[in-house]
Amino acid sequence: MFYKNYSICFISFIFLFMYSMLNFMFMIYFIMNDLVYFFEWEIITLNSVSVVMSILLDWMSLLFMMFVCLISSVVIYYSKSYMQSELNLDRFIILVLLFVFSMILLIISPNMISILLGWDGLGLVSYCLVIYYQNLKSYNAGMLTALTNRIGDVFILMVISWMLNYGSWNYIFYMEFMKNDLIMEVIGVMIILAAMTKSAQIPFSSWLPAAMAAPTPVSALVHSSTLVTAGVYLLIRFNMLLVDMFFFKILLMLSILTMFMAGISANYEFDLKKIIALSTLSQLGLMMSILSMGFPNLAFFHLLTHAMFKALLFMCAGVIIHMMNDIQDIRYMGGVSIYIPLTSLCLNISNMALCGIPFLAGFYSKDLVLEMVSFSNLNFLVFFFYYISTGLTMFYTFRLLMYTMVMDFNLMAIYNLYDEDFVMLKSMMVLLFMSVISGSMLSWMIFSYPYMIYLPFNMKMMVIYVSLVGGMLGYLVSNMSIYSLNKFLMTYNLSNFLCLMWFMPNLSTYGVTYYFLNLGQNLMKNIDLGWSEMYSGQGMVNILKNNSIFYNIFQTNNMKIYLFSFVLWLFIMLMLIMMFI
Repeated sequence: MFYKNYSICFISFIFLFMYSMLNFMFMIYFIMNDLVYFFEWEIITLNSVSVVMSILLDWMSLLFMMFVCLISSVVIYYSKSYMQSELNLDRFIILVLLFVFSMILLIISPNMISILLGWDGLGLVSYCLVIYYQNLKSYNAGMLTALTNRIGDVFILMVISWMLNYGSWNYIFYMEFMKNDLIMEVIGVMIILAAMTKSAQIPFSSWLPAAMAAPTPVSALVHSSTLVTAGVYLLIRFNMLLVDMFFFKILLMLSILTMFMAGISANYEFDLKKIIALSTLSQLGLMMSILSMGFPNLAFFHLLTHAMFKALLFMCAGVIIHMMNDIQDIRYMGGVSIYIPLTSLCLNISNMALCGIPFLAGFYSKDLVLEMVSFSNLNFLVFFFYYISTGLTMFYTFRLLMYTMVMDFNLMAIYNLYDEDFVMLKSMMVLLFMSVISGSMLSWMIFSYPYMIYLPFNMKMMVIYVSLVGGMLGYLVSNMSIYSLNKFLMTYNLSNFLCLMWFMPNLSTYGVTYYFLNLGQNLMKNIDLGWSEMYSGQGMVNILKNNSIFYNIFQTNNMKIYLFSFVLWLFIMLMLIMMFI
């Protein structure tokens, strides 16, 4: 009876929540005593190469595990209501648990082979989750996700083969002492490329919005704290090796372009889940860029605070979509705060945390990141992109809030909005609490001393100025009349370019395959079905058969033909003789 009432959702929730609290207590103990535990289990030794299963426990891995398990437990509890009509709910929860296990394996591994197991596990299980609702769009999205992540898997495999030169795959032993070695530099470049595929940086960005075909609880888990942050976490671990590399500067440029591109695309988007996915892409660009400037602790801080409010944002979007009869277009919404005030409260607070409004979770990390950018020795282009992207965040957030909360409700005929699903609400309230306090809590825990950044008053207030301008533009754009919106048709090609993520989905799918498929079609048409048909097998048989029929006519006819051909032959010979005399 217990299993019937509570099922696998409740059991998984209790287990993950308890494990999260256990990690939190251990993390406090480790951070107070400055401890690092390193466990090794030697599986096999072949000559000089030892295959060892290693586990690294320090404050960073324990804190990240605590956040992953907390969000996973809440998401599974949320799924109990969201997926209640799902016939195969047990299978769904087991897939999510496999996903969490793969992430934990990635977090605690200082060894490239066990990292590959977690990395590959994330890619394969994410494919299963993206195609969970089985239709053509899901299959395409799942294949794009899986194949893009396979590129990263290939780079990790190449790193494993290169590290055979050192006789062990425990990378933490070599990062500092071998950092000027050519082999280690090649390994660093491959790690950066692998992280770019998993964290969806340009030119691998197109899979992240496509993966929104997955169920919303999966989006809340995958696109907040797990799959997309795996690349950032890997670079944080490898930071000591990478920080002086030239390729890290290229990563800085690519990540700020990702941040800028995602911010612009989100302002053209009308799909609720895709807007939130593009905001995740923008924040991933922020994490990658601050990491490539040499501040791994700041990137980790923003990663954790972002995980909380982004998971909450996806959950609120899931409730709204669930109650709007699975409609995701924000143009159908409007005034939902009247019908679902508590969900709207959670949505607004998570959006404000995303924008960095004082004193929510996002403020402590985002403001610190932007002040460090202002304080660092960077060129004006990077500085400009950072602040413009921050303004764009406010822009699409206000646009989203205006479309969903303030404007008129456009689907009165078939709406089913109510705020009494207490399973969903309870799970959202946990994340709401964390979205408010996690920023200040982590800033006291992670940094042993506060960052003191001295800037002029206008520079300090630049974040506020840019946010106000972005919010005002979002308000104005959401209030545009149809006549004003039609003016965008004057720059249709530019709007198309910005809306479609700089044509990256086309480049990742149709653009890559078109020329090869076209070449294959031409080869098949001209060689397989053309010349080879004519001069091989069946074609030669036809030629010989036709010749035989032709000669057979001569053989079965009368003497006139033989005499005529003889005279013709003599005439030709005579003509040839006359030509050469």
